[in-house]
Amino acid sequence: MSRLPVTGVGAVASIGRDPGEIFAALCAGRDGRHPLRGFNRDWYNADCLYEVDDRPAPQTDTVGRATALLLDAVGQAARDAGLGDDLSDVPILVGTGLRELRSLELWWRDGRPFGAERMHFGTALRERFGALDTHTISNACSASLYALALAVNLLELQEADMVIVAGVDVITESMFGLSDRLQFDPPDRLRPFDRDRKGTVMGEGAGAIVLRRKAPADRGAVHGWVRGVAVNCDAFHATAPDPHGIAAAVRQAHDQAGVKAEDIGLVMLHGTGTQLNDAAEATALSDVYGPHIGSPLMTGMKSMTGHTSGASGVLGLLVALRAMGQGVVPPITGLDNPAAEVAGFRIVRDTPVEEQVDLAQIDAFGFGGINAVAVVEAGR
Repeated sequence: MSRLPVTGVGAVASIGRDPGEIFAALCAGRDGRHPLRGFNRDWYNADCLYEVDDRPAPQTDTVGRATALLLDAVGQAARDAGLGDDLSDVPILVGTGLRELRSLELWWRDGRPFGAERMHFGTALRERFGALDTHTISNACSASLYALALAVNLLELQEADMVIVAGVDVITESMFGLSDRLQFDPPDRLRPFDRDRKGTVMGEGAGAIVLRRKAPADRGAVHGWVRGVAVNCDAFHATAPDPHGIAAAVRQAHDQAGVKAEDIGLVMLHGTGTQLNDAAEATALSDVYGPHIGSPLMTGMKSMTGHTSGASGVLGLLVALRAMGQGVVPPITGLDNPAAEVAGFRIVRDTPVEEQVDLAQIDAFGFGGINAVAVVEAGR
């Protein structure tokens, strides 16, 4: 596995409109929870989500919100990498869970104008950036790290010199309604790895990185290095995760990166706040890290951004790169009573920890046993 440089970054979430704002909010413990912005509060048990505040008025909605967030994040990353607006020669790989399904809902129910060609993002990327080689990967919550794995393959096979990897999701009413009916006592916040966690709460966001085959002459332009990305599908259960499948993905990522568990200084946890997912992730990490489980710092961002689905992997990667670059690891908030399965874990809670880290692991796991793990190295 070669070291592939990340030379551009961009992001949007409920807590910030760029990577700097998002990281500052995480370190300050500010979250993006808010009463429902786009849905009728009278129809649901739950009354809060982690939504991006970009609607024209409360409890109204517009088509194309996922696309708008994606274009914003890709544009930020391209500008950061000095690419401008012409991306006709750059493949763009987009990971997502739900694509533009919210727009399809508005078309079906309210008659809003929306064409089927807008579901996969390629049309908008071509119109905005002249992008000719685009792919939308829609495979649950690990989608953006799956896109990253494909980008690594393209670069290592010399099929491209540069690839933009992105992830995006906004909350759809069908998905929110389904989860709301399953959660009779809906969680008021997302509390990963807490004994009293009640389940996940959805969020919105988009992230993007520019990944190159070779480092630019100006090494100061490198945010970090992708060392390895592992993906698998254990197909254990439609919704329940399998610790064995997760552990296999973590080990494969370490092998690809040429590192051992004890070399990892930071783990960006998937941490969805559900009983099964948190327990499975903790069990897998305990298996892989063994006696070194108390060594790496561990954190996650979903307690403040909600579960951003297909965007969560690349957003976690962006946070890991910034944490290593600044020597500060943001905390998980709301973790008042750690669950038994994380006893001995070095989880950052409530306040940031200042520590220099050279290698980070990013976890992303989706329904159906779709697992993805990345290892990245600090840019310094």
